[in-house]
Amino acid sequence: MADVEAALDAAGLKNQHVREYVRYWAELTGAANVEVVSAADDARLIAEALAAGEIEPAGEGLYYSRSYHKDTARSEERTIVATTKASDAGTYNNWRDANEMTELQKNNMRGASAGKTMYVIPYLMAQPGSPLERFAAGVELTDCRPVVLHMIRMARVGVEYINSLTDQNSFVRAVHVTGDLPNLGQGTPDDKRYFVTVADERTILHYGSSYGGNALLGKIAHGLRQAAYDGWASGEFLSEQFMLIGITDKATGRKYHICGGFPSASGKTNLAMMLAPDDLGDRYHVEFYGDDIAWLWVNESDGKLYAINPEFGVFGVAKDTNETTNPTALGSIEPGTGAIFTNIAYNPTTQEVWWEGRTPQPPADVTGWLDWMGAPIADRKEGDTSPWAHPNSRFTTTLSKVPNIASDFEDPKGVPIDAIIFGGRTRDREPLIRAITDIAEGVYDGLTLGAEATFAAEGVEGQLRYDPMSMRPFMSYPEADYAAHWLKIVGAASEKPLFAHVNWFQRGEGGRFLWPGYRDNLRPLLWLMQLKNGEVTGRQTPVGIIPTREELDLTGVDISDEDLNTLLTIDNARWRQEMGFRETHLTQFDGLPEEIWEAHRRVAAALDAEAGK
Repeated sequence: MADVEAALDAAGLKNQHVREYVRYWAELTGAANVEVVSAADDARLIAEALAAGEIEPAGEGLYYSRSYHKDTARSEERTIVATTKASDAGTYNNWRDANEMTELQKNNMRGASAGKTMYVIPYLMAQPGSPLERFAAGVELTDCRPVVLHMIRMARVGVEYINSLTDQNSFVRAVHVTGDLPNLGQGTPDDKRYFVTVADERTILHYGSSYGGNALLGKIAHGLRQAAYDGWASGEFLSEQFMLIGITDKATGRKYHICGGFPSASGKTNLAMMLAPDDLGDRYHVEFYGDDIAWLWVNESDGKLYAINPEFGVFGVAKDTNETTNPTALGSIEPGTGAIFTNIAYNPTTQEVWWEGRTPQPPADVTGWLDWMGAPIADRKEGDTSPWAHPNSRFTTTLSKVPNIASDFEDPKGVPIDAIIFGGRTRDREPLIRAITDIAEGVYDGLTLGAEATFAAEGVEGQLRYDPMSMRPFMSYPEADYAAHWLKIVGAASEKPLFAHVNWFQRGEGGRFLWPGYRDNLRPLLWLMQLKNGEVTGRQTPVGIIPTREELDLTGVDISDEDLNTLLTIDNARWRQEMGFRETHLTQFDGLPEEIWEAHRRVAAALDAEAGK
């Protein structure tokens, strides 16, 4: 049994509640040793992980890791929100009873760390001094050293964040036990993996994974699920899967801040790390705050809606990241940045890495290259086109390594929000951008956010897979309460943000994209800020205000009049079809605020009136 007290004393961990928590779980999991870590331990832990073969060198100051081949992504069906109140059950949160799930996880974890070191990771998921700091402290216990290395990049790590708590017991208790991955029955009836957030007890219990989304408990489990529940229970803030950027107009000196949600594969990270197009770069500068989580609240002193990115790093998808799609991301993982790659293709001889989309073609000389499962590419049979890297392969790096990181990203006051945008992947119906000035209609639009379904699988052409506010996998309380909480928080702001919906994915004949995308996505956002300032008026439609062609700055954009016309047109027939799908979707949520239904009826009536003209 580990000498817990000596380890805690050596680390200077004085918080008695944390010490009791560590003692309990060290004994239950059977850990052989206990080690408290901080960011200052990173170099030593890297060296130990390299020596143990847990990671491999991938160039100067870069590292490569490989997870178990069946453990490569979040597992929504095994992810549970548990509380002591059945009334917390929602449509998407997989609610279960807290006592039931806690006992199940204790039984799974009992003795499961025998012979291993239990690493104690004290962390903070917010800037020190933030108005939301009291919701941000946590302690993750893990028996996996690579998880520690990722957490050091994704959160602020050190005992000082725990020792200095005003309420010494106000920290999230997060326990991660890897388990015997090959024998857990993943995807079978005897699957023992569970990823549980006991939300009203502020406890996170994850068993059966070493993949980041399931094992970095400060990130999704705390930063989104637990924080969303805390924000609702306290009535103080929203926690959302949102990107956050700043746009500075150099001509006026004015800076704008935009946050927003995008379902998977809808361009959120590329937008968050966007640079201004060359033709606009002399006037506009885009700054990165975050690509995945934002906490939003109303500042009492000025009445504005503010936001922070509570994370300390980026856990980005590698696939299709290149000089065209996201040069900023590539800059954040250059040699010397300390980045960690997971489940990409790797050449141990040359220490090179590669993933699909990194270059148009994979390396011509396959000598020494291993795919994401460690199999030699050179041994593949002729015609084998299976990917070299896993489609969900990742890179982990700290925010400070992002080339255009905002100068004030560590400011605990956060930044005032000018606009909240939503964006899905839709080949028709959705214009390039439509602005919404009514709060209820903006929240309604977020609740009906979605991306194109796979028609063969879903069976209804034109219907979206709805993903409210892009939070479907991260909901921790009922959707009706979620809508009401949104109306309350945003409605309390004295200066309301604009809402907008964007779509970079309209297609023309042959499936070609009508809009160039990437850096040019700044252009409709600039129009949105001009609309907020009263500099443009746009054109009112039943579903919001859209730009006139003259209002968009298209300097240097190669686009035909026909394509631009399509991008700025509302397809009334498709929209009226969509309203039926939306109504079916919203009826899942018992007790939805009447303001949301009124917004739905207003939009539907306006579409019908337009069609009848």
